[in-house]
Amino acid sequence: MDIDVLGTLAVREEGVSITPTAPKPRQVLALLALHADQVVPVGVLAEELWGAKPPRSARPTLQTYILQLRELITAALAGDGGGPARSAKDVLLTVPGGYLLKSGEGVSDVREFDRLAGAGYRAMDAGDPPRAARLLREALALWTGPALSDVHTGPHLATQARRLEESRLCALDQRIEADLRLGRHRELLAEMTVLVSRYPTHESLYGQYMLALYRSGRRGEALDAYQRLRATLVRTLGLEPSAALSKLQRSILRSGPDPVPARHTPAGPGPVPARHTPAGHATTAPATVGPATVGPATVGPATLGPAAVG
Repeated sequence: MDIDVLGTLAVREEGVSITPTAPKPRQVLALLALHADQVVPVGVLAEELWGAKPPRSARPTLQTYILQLRELITAALAGDGGGPARSAKDVLLTVPGGYLLKSGEGVSDVREFDRLAGAGYRAMDAGDPPRAARLLREALALWTGPALSDVHTGPHLATQARRLEESRLCALDQRIEADLRLGRHRELLAEMTVLVSRYPTHESLYGQYMLALYRSGRRGEALDAYQRLRATLVRTLGLEPSAALSKLQRSILRSGPDPVPARHTPAGPGPVPARHTPAGHATTAPATVGPATVGPATVGPATLGPAAVG
């Protein structure tokens, strides 16, 4: 079984789609697919579909949705003449307390994303930014849109969609960090302009954007970006920028006006844990700046520009 959730929902058995068009069965399949090869309790499915107070008919209605999914699986299995005989109940199992969707040896875009992103993080830790950038770019290419973008989400699917989006942002942050270490500052600017507009309180992205601007010889715009972020944080969250980002701003203020972009900068310490805002959004705080870092990349005379930065 092949499972795609990093965009629209697509589940295929033997190459045949088993994704229903009706909203509620689609929601059930999405939750089972996200937890493929694990038992999903009946109570969790009911809460996903109807919230904290499911109707009295919840259990028989859920059984109807499971039956509809099994009919789609049966149709998909009808074309499988090469393997051992299987029934829909061998793929979508009823187990004590819930249901289990067996993925077999199929491909899951979430598992593939986790594999590639994990390899990219390890490459960054090993000081290999070219490999990290390539692997993280491959991981991010698996996304075709917001996770489960065509599925109505209840409490459990909404939580999973947020988790996946956080994973995507972490991979994106590290891919940009790898590109910065490779001196691709000018190439990043168009992408980062869009990102800081889309995530106006994400401090790590803003720090990387400021560095890319500065190393591209656009010192004034880097300082303007800091002021925009500060105004947004104060207005929307009542917060000042993190101490690390403020240090980066001061470093840029004290630096020379015409930096020469550094290439292949050495790896610095790892990123600082995210700072959680009152609104519930995690903003990754840049690490110490000094000679220091925004994320893991070192910020100091070697990377900020030719002038000594105190």
